[in-house]
Amino acid sequence: MNDFQKDILIGVLFISGLAGFLSGEFTLSSALFGSAAIATNINLYRKRDKDG
Repeated sequence: MNDFQKDILIGVLFISGLAGFLSGEFTLSSALFGSAAIATNINLYRKRDKDG
């Protein structure tokens, strides 16, 4: 998976979490926001690890 595909995936998770929050599905939106945050941190750690 290249960086663009990862960014798209994280964006979709975030937007889905936002839509779930607005519709009242707080448990689902919390899970989606959490998975987006974890995916972002994993990607940042891998990029930093590659560089140095």
